[in-house]
Amino acid sequence: QVQLVESGGGLVQPGGSLTLSCVVSGFDASTYDMKWYRQAPGKEREWVALHDRYDRATNYADFVKGRFTISLDKPKNTLYLQMTSLKPEDTAVYYCNGRVHAWSPEEHWGRGTQVTVSP
Repeated sequence: QVQLVESGGGLVQPGGSLTLSCVVSGFDASTYDMKWYRQAPGKEREWVALHDRYDRATNYADFVKGRFTISLDKPKNTLYLQMTSLKPEDTAVYYCNGRVHAWSPEEHWGRGTQVTVSP
């Protein structure tokens, strides 16, 4: 069955680093558009980063560009988000998302992992 399981969240000081993992089962993540989203308290869920299907491209939201790196380990079928220079405004629940392509009715979500950036 399809399952996305995030891990790696935690408490970190401003300027610190964390790497999030999303273990994918039930489909080949390299054939799907894989994304990270986040949602802070009282705010809408927002897109963070994209790893395009078939390794065609990566893209980032402006507020993380230059600080975050998305990658896919194909043999492990695991998506990563390497986060550096973390800011308090990065505090959110981070979610892994997989969709076979844009406008597909098939979309899968993990349950999220909490990232807290605080002095």
